[in-house]
Amino acid sequence: MEELSAGRRTTLADVAAAAGVSKATVSKVLNGRRDVGGATRERVLDAVAALDYRPTTAHIPTAPRRAVAVVFDIPASPYILGVLQGVLTEASDVGLELLTRLAPDRGVRTQRTVAREWVAEQRNADVTGIVGLTLARPGALIEAAADAGIPFVMVDPVDTNHRGMISVSSSNWTGARTAADHLIALGHRRIGWIGGPELSEAARDRFYGFTAALDAAGLEVDPELVRTDEFDVANGARHAHDLLSLADPPTAIMAADDELAVGVLAAAHALGIRVPEGLSVTGFDDTPQASWTTPPLTTVHQDLDGMGRMAVQAITAMSAGKPATSPHVELATSLTVRSSTSTAPAVRSGSA
Repeated sequence: MEELSAGRRTTLADVAAAAGVSKATVSKVLNGRRDVGGATRERVLDAVAALDYRPTTAHIPTAPRRAVAVVFDIPASPYILGVLQGVLTEASDVGLELLTRLAPDRGVRTQRTVAREWVAEQRNADVTGIVGLTLARPGALIEAAADAGIPFVMVDPVDTNHRGMISVSSSNWTGARTAADHLIALGHRRIGWIGGPELSEAARDRFYGFTAALDAAGLEVDPELVRTDEFDVANGARHAHDLLSLADPPTAIMAADDELAVGVLAAAHALGIRVPEGLSVTGFDDTPQASWTTPPLTTVHQDLDGMGRMAVQAITAMSAGKPATSPHVELATSLTVRSSTSTAPAVRSGSA
């Protein structure tokens, strides 16, 4: 190797010239890149040693990236966005990055191999925990995460009773019971129900709370007034149109989430039924849209932000080797009364 002039500092270009490679190749070797052949790597390291090369900027080791992944089926939902806000806030507070993921297709996610491959992808992305938001058929993913040592927390479980599942939800039964009691206190006796998917644990609990309130008031659940479907505005509008077109329509409709309730309001408007004069409507979630509807929606408030925070707190604890405080955490709900509910028409006319 050619000697350098006395007193001159060795540069990256000097090392590259001595090794017969480009400066980019020298940089790759010094940064531990793997896309350099073994013989070339040896020549570069020999040149570095012979020329006593020292980088002008010392390498400062950085901590490995740590992230939490949030996985869901349908991202375009005010409910999902509300929980995500809590996940993001808590993740930021504890120094975790947030990665959002769509789950593997429902048709294959129950396959062990697919679940393992998906979880491996998350591990390779430095994911230290996974939050599933109302994720359908998550059993195989939960098992694969457990095998990989990655905590998995479900928010509002849908259709799983996996024995190792850690979950966070709201007091769905109590919330629906409170909303139904509110309508009954206003004199409503013929109350329709538009619920969520039958496989949803939260939707089932809300329906049970509704029926419990009717039973306590001595009212029977009329099967003609009960509908179930996916949480969606269009579904709420379709089912409400059917209910309101009956020969003896309900004077109030309870919807199992705010999106369904928005559909109910749309159907009432299309049919020329004034809310709340001719129909009272309640929702569930208390998403921002609930205060923007016409009229503003009476709805059950659940702490969506809190559920997201709680899920990340559970992941943080389990990642540190601590057991979960409880396998299932349930946050309190409350009723937010706005202008979409009023006394039943019969009560106002004095014929109750």
